[in-house]
Amino acid sequence: MKVNSVKLGVLILASSLSLGTGSCSKKGCTDPTAANYSDSAKKDDGSCEYDDAPVTPGVQTVTKAGAITSNETWTANNIYKLVGKVVVEDGVTLTIEAGTIIKGSQGTGTLASALIIAQGGKINAQGTAALPIIFTSELDNIQPGQLTGTNLDETDQGLWGGLIVLGRAPISAADGDVLSQIEGIPVEDAFGAFGGSDATDNSGVMSYISIRHGGALIGAGNEINGLTLGGVGSGTSISNIEIVSNLDDGIEFFGGTVNVSNIIVGFQGDDGIDIDMNYAGTVSNFLVINGTNSDESIEIDGPEGTTYTNGLYTLMNGTVSGNGDFKSKAQGTQNNVKLATAKIRASYQNNCADPKSDAFTYLTDVAPKLVFAGSEFTGVSVYTASTDDAGVNACTVPAADQTAAQAAMTSTTATGGSTTGWSWTWMSVNGHL
Repeated sequence: MKVNSVKLGVLILASSLSLGTGSCSKKGCTDPTAANYSDSAKKDDGSCEYDDAPVTPGVQTVTKAGAITSNETWTANNIYKLVGKVVVEDGVTLTIEAGTIIKGSQGTGTLASALIIAQGGKINAQGTAALPIIFTSELDNIQPGQLTGTNLDETDQGLWGGLIVLGRAPISAADGDVLSQIEGIPVEDAFGAFGGSDATDNSGVMSYISIRHGGALIGAGNEINGLTLGGVGSGTSISNIEIVSNLDDGIEFFGGTVNVSNIIVGFQGDDGIDIDMNYAGTVSNFLVINGTNSDESIEIDGPEGTTYTNGLYTLMNGTVSGNGDFKSKAQGTQNNVKLATAKIRASYQNNCADPKSDAFTYLTDVAPKLVFAGSEFTGVSVYTASTDDAGVNACTVPAADQTAAQAAMTSTTATGGSTTGWSWTWMSVNGHL
C-alpha cells in the first residue's frame, strides 16, 4: 500500500530565488527515495508516495539464504529477510531474540521462502508477551517494537512460506517407512527428512511466536503450512504460538511426540490444526477461528503405515469455530473441546456390507481408540468415501452406524480454550478475539 508522507525538514530557497524573478518554481516530490520523485521539481509539495512505510532509523535488514552451518543469533535491532529455504543444519542452534521480526520474501515453488530446522538442528526462539517474535511477509510494513503493521489484513495469505521443524521422533508413514520427506522439499534435499525412533528428540524451544500471511504455493494444490512439525520429539518445548492468515493449514503435525500448549490459529485457508502420521503428543489450550475460505478447524488422520501404530494424540481444552473431521483411523482423545459438527469417517468392504477399520470403528469399538470426553459439539455426522468392490457405486452409511456413533458421543457443556492471555497476538490487536 502506498502511503502519503510530508517530507520533513525546512526547504531553504536560494537567495537568487528569494530576490524573485517573477516566475513560480515547479512543485512536486523532491525526495529521491519516493516512488513519485520528480527530478524537475524545485519545491516539495507534500505529495511524496512510498511503496512501503519508512524504515525505522537505525534498523538494518539482514538477508539470510541457504544453510546455517554454525551457531548464530538473530537480534531484535535488525529485521531478517528470508530468501528461499534457510536451513539450520544438524548440530547447529539458531537463537532468535525476543522482539525480533523475520520477513519472508515472495516466491513460489522452489523459490518459496521458509525457515527450516533440519533433523539435529535446534531453534531457541523465546519471545515474551511484551516482545513476541514475529514471522511475516516482506510486504508487511511492521517495524521493530510494533505488534502489527498497517497494510495487511486477514485476507492477505500466501505471501511467503512458513516455519518447518523436523525431528527424529517416531512417525507412521506409508509403506511401513520410519523416515519420510516433508512435503514440498525434493527428495534430493537431505534437509527435508524427518522421523526416527527417538521419542524424546529435542529440536529446541519456541515461545511467544506469531507466524503471519504465509502458505506460499510449492506445487499443484500444495502450500506450506504456517508451522509444520515433522517427527518432532517431546524434548522440544513449544508454547504460545499464533498462526494467522496462512493459505494452507495453520499448524500440521506429521507424527512425532511433541506437546504444544497455548495455540491460536485464525483465518487459515485450509485446516486450523491438522494431524497426520499418528502424532502422539498433546495439544492443550487452543483456539481456531475460521475465515471465509477456511476448511475444517480440526482434521485428524491416524497411522498411514504399519509402523508406530499405537501412538495416541490428545486434544485438551480447546475451542474452534468450525467442524472437526476425524478420518483415516483417527485415534486419540478430545477432552473439554468445543467444536461445531464432529465428522466421523467410516470405511466399508464386501460391497459396502461390512465396516473396516477407520475412525467410526475406533469410536464404536468396545475398547475405543477415538474418545470424546467432556466435549461439546453441535452434531455428529458419519460419512464415507468407500465404493463397492467394482469401484463404481458409492457406499451409503447405514442408519444403524449413524445411530451407533451418536450413542458413543455425548455432547456436554465444555469450557473449551481460554480467550485470555492473547493480548500480544495479531488477532487480539486487530480486534478478532
